[in-house]
Amino acid sequence: MRSPADDFEYQPPDLLSGKGIGEALGMLRKRLAERLSPLFLDLALVALLWVLITYGASWIVWKEVHYFVVPIWVFIVGILEVVALWESFGHSFGHRVARKALLGASRARPTPSQRIVHYLLFHISVFPIVGLAWKRPLHERISGLSVVHKVRGGEKPAPWYRTSSGILVALLVVTILAATFSVTIESDTWRRFLANPSKAGRIFRALVSPDFDFWRDAVFKLIETIYMAIMATLIGVLVAAPLSFFAARNLTRTPIARLFYTLIRGVLSFFRSIEPIVWAIVFLVWVGPGRNPFAGFLALLIHSIADLTKLYSERLESIETGPVEAITATGGSWLDVLRYAVIPQIINPYISFSLYRWDINIRMSTIVGLVGGGGIGQLLLLLLRAQRFSQAAVCVYLIALLVWGIDTLSSRLRRYYEHGRIIQKEVIEESA
Repeated sequence: MRSPADDFEYQPPDLLSGKGIGEALGMLRKRLAERLSPLFLDLALVALLWVLITYGASWIVWKEVHYFVVPIWVFIVGILEVVALWESFGHSFGHRVARKALLGASRARPTPSQRIVHYLLFHISVFPIVGLAWKRPLHERISGLSVVHKVRGGEKPAPWYRTSSGILVALLVVTILAATFSVTIESDTWRRFLANPSKAGRIFRALVSPDFDFWRDAVFKLIETIYMAIMATLIGVLVAAPLSFFAARNLTRTPIARLFYTLIRGVLSFFRSIEPIVWAIVFLVWVGPGRNPFAGFLALLIHSIADLTKLYSERLESIETGPVEAITATGGSWLDVLRYAVIPQIINPYISFSLYRWDINIRMSTIVGLVGGGGIGQLLLLLLRAQRFSQAAVCVYLIALLVWGIDTLSSRLRRYYEHGRIIQKEVIEESA
C-alpha cells in the first residue's frame, strides 16, 4: 500500500521568482547553520584549550602572561588542523552535542583509508565554508562518509575516558584549574594569608561593635538607594514593555520590522554586556560629581531596559500560537490579537521579571555607589577609605537588612499574585 509520502516529489525552488529565491536562501542558511554549528564549537574548544595552556605555562615559566607564544598564523592553522583531525579520526565534541557521527554507507564504521581521504579533502571543502552549501559536500561524496544522526539502540555508550570528547573536556577542566591556580596564587600568597590575620581583625571587631549613633545619616543614604532602584525599575518597565514587542522574532515578520528587530537586539546586547558599575562611571563623567544619585539612576536604568527587554521578548517568542491564529482567522485586528491572545499569556511573567529586576536594582544600587554613584554604597566607600570601620559596619547591616526585606517582600508578592491567579482561574472554570 502506497503512502501519501510515496507520491510526494520534491520540487526545487523556482529561482526566477522572488519567493523561490527566498526559499532557496532559507534552505541554504539552514544547511550551513546545521553544518557549521558543530565545527565552530570544536574550533572554540580547541582554541580555548590552546590559549589556556599557553596562559598557564607562560606564567609558570616566565612569570609573565602570554596568550600566543607562537605567531598568530601558526595558532590559526594549528587549531584548524586539530579540528580536521578530530572530526575525521574521532568523535568530536560538536558532533557529540549534535548527536551525530561520521559513518559510511549503511551506517558502517569508516575505514582508515576513508578517514584519510575525508581529512585531506576537509581542507578544501569545509574551511572555505562554500563547500558546505552543497547537499553533499565534496569531502563526504569522495570519501563515502557522511555525518548522520547517531541512533542508539541497546548499545552501551563507551566510558568517557575512551572517547576523544571526554578526554578533551577532562583536559580542558584540568587546564582551567591549573591556569587559575598558577596565575591567581603566588608562592607567598598562603604565607601572607596565614601570617597577617591581625590586619583584618580590626574590621571584624568593628562588625560586632558598630557605632549606632551614625544610623541617621546611613538611613538617609539607604532611602536614597531605594529611590534610585524604584525609579530605574519603574521607568525601565515602561520603556522595555512596549520595546519588547519589536524585539520578538515571532512578531516581526515584515522586512522593516525585522530590521528594527535586528537593530534593537544588537543595541541592547551591547548595553547589557557592560556592567552597571561601568555605566555609573560613564555617567559620572557626563553629569559631573554634583549629581551622583542621578548618575547611579541612569546606570541602573540603561541596564534595566536592556535586561528587561531581552526577558520580555524571549517570553513573547514562546507564547502559544493557537489563540493568535484563532483570533486572526476570525478577522481580528492586530490590537485584538495583542489584547486577547498575547497579553494574557505574558502578564504573569512580565510581573515576575519586573519584581526580579527590582530586586537586582536594589542590590546593584549599593554597588554603583562604590564608584561614586550615590546612595549608601558611596557612603560605605568613604567610610572604609577613612578607616571608620564602626560606622561602616552600620552601613553593612543596613544593606543586609534591605536585601533581606526586598527578598521577603518579592516572595510574598509573587505568592499572593499566584494565589489570586489560581482563584480567578477556578472562578472562571466554575462559571463556565
